[in-house]
Amino acid sequence: MAPGFDAKIFFCILVITCYCTVTLAQMPIDCCLEVSNKPIGKSFVINYHRQIAGKGCAIDATVLETRGGRTLCVIADAQWLTLLKQHVDKLKRDCKKTKYMGRRCAHVKRE
Repeated sequence: MAPGFDAKIFFCILVITCYCTVTLAQMPIDCCLEVSNKPIGKSFVINYHRQIAGKGCAIDATVLETRGGRTLCVIADAQWLTLLKQHVDKLKRDCKKTKYMGRRCAHVKRE
């Protein structure tokens, strides 16, 4: 093969690799922009996760998922949130034991 042909293939592979890396690095992240401190009824919440500032998002928050499919952003260390998290963790454990049967486990995501 000609030396120029090898260089062209190498350059094409390099460009494709760089393009893919930049594209993956710019994946959008669904972040909370505002938070509420209003307590949420524990019967509505089926899951939660923590949003950490500096890891793609601007603010710290706890993201709550409701039975209706909504996401709610609340202050990360609100006092009322501790009991809510304990309730959701217990709900997940109980639903896992019963193989997600029953009305109580409706919409709870399987682990």
